[in-house]
Amino acid sequence: MYPYYFYRVSWDNVLSLLRQSLFAEEMVCAMSSELFHIPQTQNLQGNREMHNHLVPASYHRVTATGSAQRLKNGEQRQSVVETLAACIINASAQDQQVREGLAVMYENADTEFKPFIQLIIRWQQQAESYLEQAKEASRSIGVSFPDGGEQQNG
Repeated sequence: MYPYYFYRVSWDNVLSLLRQSLFAEEMVCAMSSELFHIPQTQNLQGNREMHNHLVPASYHRVTATGSAQRLKNGEQRQSVVETLAACIINASAQDQQVREGLAVMYENADTEFKPFIQLIIRWQQQAESYLEQAKEASRSIGVSFPDGGEQQNG
């Protein structure tokens, strides 16, 4: 039997799921940032704090997606795989804080903005769901993830 190598697997599914997670994250970023430019919500409690976690969550999604693209293109270095895994873990860790910030925003928003914030929350749920699916798809092709939810270097 031949040894198992990452270059013998298809990264298409992982890449597709990460791109879907990234698209949902784009919507979260665009919509929550818009609130800074609406007079009634420019100082909405929770938004600034949520962005303190949304920015690194976005960075880690972008980096994981780029790593998956490199692997799909045929790069085979273990360091690329480790970067992908660390960034998925880090994005997920930041997502927890994003979720908490969105809940604070929802609680403190005027009634007219609650449906808009609820839509942001749904986009965030999609971003998280696709990220988790990408993690599971990565596991299914041999990527190992450290135990626990602590952030990783990268």
